Amino acid sequence: MKDFSQKKRIVIKIGSHSLVHPRTGRIDYIKMERLAMEVADIKNRGLDVCLVSSGAMAVGRQILGVSQKSDSLPENQMHASIGQARLMSVYQKFFTEYNILCGQVLMTKNTMIDNLSRKNAQNAFDKLFEAGAIPVVNNNDTVSTYEIQFGDNDTLSAIVTSLIGADLLIILTDIDGLYSADPRDDENARLIRYVDRIDDKLMKMASDRPGSSDGTGGMLTKLRAARIATAAGADMIIASGADVSILHRIFENNYTGTFFESHYDEDFDLISVAEEVY
Repeated sequence: MKDFSQKKRIVIKIGSHSLVHPRTGRIDYIKMERLAMEVADIKNRGLDVCLVSSGAMAVGRQILGVSQKSDSLPENQMHASIGQARLMSVYQKFFTEYNILCGQVLMTKNTMIDNLSRKNAQNAFDKLFEAGAIPVVNNNDTVSTYEIQFGDNDTLSAIVTSLIGADLLIILTDIDGLYSADPRDDENARLIRYVDRIDDKLMKMASDRPGSSDGTGGMLTKLRAARIATAAGADMIIASGADVSILHRIFENNYTGTFFESHYDEDFDLISVAEEVY
């Protein structure tokens, strides 16, 4: 079993599907409050915590009474703007209940590939951690079109993990972890609990079909994220976000999921990664 008690800085990514009620698409306030409690508790253990949160476009559509994703890029940008404001207001409310500060960080491709922008982002993260705050990160879908068209927050969470020097990335999704086949199609699919190295054979196991209508990436994007995070020197876990109390169970080594062992790559180049994935 892996000992997580010595971790210093972690990134938690939660997907759109885990933040809303599946039938209505409306915000699941109980789950978001529990998430804030879990994250606050990890913070109280003495760790720096960064939360990468999807959901802006899904929440924006719900507010406006739009049931489906739009084919119009400007409309999606508008949905993201409205939804991001609502999400942050909810996070602010719930983190305040646990006496925790949070700050919004919206990123674009240029944040990573421009040297000055990247350094400014690192400085902002450092100051947020020094202040005891939790950065809440999302792609800046309102002004940048790269992420809406091509990107996903699995990849963003891995890039942020590298940028801030985190030593653990936890991706909460709508499935328990990596399976030998898509469990929606194959009843004999088995959960793979430990991955030492990610090879081409493993990549072929992954489905790129999103688990929900609100998601932007399937298991393939999570494996790509694992490649980035582990090469940057961080361990990674994929686990179900159906019950966010899994977060404290991870630190008790009592969880179901897939663990990816870190293998720092001296040739890892964050700028090249950002240019490749967007």
